[in-house]
Amino acid sequence: MQAEAAGSQQLLKVINRMALVRHLCAHPGLSRADLAGAVGLTKSTVSGLTRELIAEGWLVEREVVATGDLGRRPTPLFIDPDRLLLLGAEVGIEQVRVVATSLTGEVRASTVASYGASRTAKACIGTLATALLKLRKQLAATQQVLGIGVGLPGGVNEARGLLHFAPNLGWRDVPVGQLLADKLHDTALADVPLFIQNEADVAALGEMEFNPAADADPLLYVSINQGLGAGVIVGDRLLTGSRGFAGEVGHMVLQLNGPRCSCGRRGCAEALIATRALLGGSDAAPALRSLAEVRAHLVDEDADTLKAVASAGRYLGVLLQNLATAYDPGAIVLGGSVVELGEPFLQPALTTLNDYAAAANLPPPSVRVSLFGANAVAVGAAALARYRLTRPTLPLADSSTVATDAEEAV
Repeated sequence: MQAEAAGSQQLLKVINRMALVRHLCAHPGLSRADLAGAVGLTKSTVSGLTRELIAEGWLVEREVVATGDLGRRPTPLFIDPDRLLLLGAEVGIEQVRVVATSLTGEVRASTVASYGASRTAKACIGTLATALLKLRKQLAATQQVLGIGVGLPGGVNEARGLLHFAPNLGWRDVPVGQLLADKLHDTALADVPLFIQNEADVAALGEMEFNPAADADPLLYVSINQGLGAGVIVGDRLLTGSRGFAGEVGHMVLQLNGPRCSCGRRGCAEALIATRALLGGSDAAPALRSLAEVRAHLVDEDADTLKAVASAGRYLGVLLQNLATAYDPGAIVLGGSVVELGEPFLQPALTTLNDYAAAANLPPPSVRVSLFGANAVAVGAAALARYRLTRPTLPLADSSTVATDAEEAV
């Protein structure tokens, strides 16, 4: 009983410490007294906890600017921008992208590594491990990595570290968490907490943790690359579903008997909106090979390319209308490589969405583009690590039914 009570006290202390950290992430510059009032703790408790957090590298004090007023001015507290860092990684279709961020999301270092000839899960996770260790070597010896987050292109069981299915990589039931932990064994990152989740989910967390906005609940992040997915956050909680497949909106069917999707069905949003929909190909015009060629054709005002991009944009507007109806989001954030095509893609989407709203005599949902650009998933993966580490009582997302043998999975 005594040990149980001691454990409860220790957990309470961790919860209180992280409450201070989270509040200062969102509201930097508060004094100890202001912080105590904001989180509902006594001034003496906050004083003791902040002393520990400063010593460990979570917080830093700043000098008070003289104002000429009489009396002692309170010392403002801020998140330390350099001593404690997070690593975030995006496992893409062709490459991995890794960033090191501060606790408030500023990118301190980054690297990109392409896969080799083998695209097996083990080989690609080996590339990821090498990139993580390369980035760690770029950091100062005095800097500590608190956590590692990884964004994956498919449904994930976060609690078990399991990737269910990544159709564009051809991976199924891959124990990514264990494979990566094995690769990092006996390295500088061996004991660092590791978290994995779907790419759109982590990008949504990046918006919530590192780019918070008022009235953005629920928050819906739509990621448009070679695949298409969404991350949904409601009341500070990530919505993952019973099997980890919540947000796989790329496989919502928008067109009966439409083009075949990577999942095997026809008319999915991914097949109508994502990269393959833009590359085209017909007897009159050969298929383009990359989004870079799509951009070049847009600059040249190629009629076929303009038509394909506008069509994809209109289907995005239809998808956003459906998602707005389903979730009533406070904000929709768009990210991914296709979004970087800009106005030729986005304007048809917004026009379609606004037309639907006007027809129903409703205001259109708030839509914005992610500030993190090509780093959105990697930065979001770092945010996943902060999200988990600063919410010690929040259970990992667990999906219940998929069981697999780790040796057979890869």
